[in-house]
Amino acid sequence: MKAILLAAGMGSRLKPITEHVPKCLVPICGIPLLELWLEKLINLEVEEILINTHYLAEQVERFVNQCDYKTNITLVNEPKLLGTAGTLIAQKDFWQGHETIVIHADNFCCSDLHGLVKQHHKRPDDTNITALLFETDSPQSCGIVELDEQNVITNFHEKVSNPPGNLASGALFVFNENVFDKYFSTLPANTSMDLSKDVIAGLRSKIFGWKTDAPYIDIGTVPAYLKAQYVARQYLREMA
Repeated sequence: MKAILLAAGMGSRLKPITEHVPKCLVPICGIPLLELWLEKLINLEVEEILINTHYLAEQVERFVNQCDYKTNITLVNEPKLLGTAGTLIAQKDFWQGHETIVIHADNFCCSDLHGLVKQHHKRPDDTNITALLFETDSPQSCGIVELDEQNVITNFHEKVSNPPGNLASGALFVFNENVFDKYFSTLPANTSMDLSKDVIAGLRSKIFGWKTDAPYIDIGTVPAYLKAQYVARQYLREMA
């Protein structure tokens, strides 16, 4: 299994915290967010990890060069942001034909993801992707999903004023080996595209949903980041 950590974002909504540090390196209980993700992936026995960079890329490069898992990591700098789907298209040689976990590295996740991978291997035969889902207390600001009786996603509602529930996509996916050939190979290269809006939202009935019961938070804003710090402390205390 391979993994792609999408980490090139500017973190504009998280300023002033991201004035001098990229969002993927902001600390959660003193540990850089990227380190938390890398530890999860190594514990899942992921052997090859690709990380894209752009904003304050030299800090990410320095962090990777000093971390214990640097031999597992490929860094790819984007002088111009490609968008999350654009990155996957540009890096097709890394993941095409491989089972791959795709992660937006600006999210905080308490799950070890073993349950996600296990259920991906038990998903319905006509699905090719498994999406991590979580219950949110602010559904208007998330991508809300609807499921059928087999937990296959039947509809997406991206940041609508009256969402039909609070079950949200965590923008974390496990791709089957054939996903690039089925859904990405005909998309234009060198074009900025968003993974969730421009690709995933069009794949209704092809995505299996797995709900995590552990805390999952998009740390895109300062209040959300402070919440993640609080939740992390509480969760670690409960796990001790």
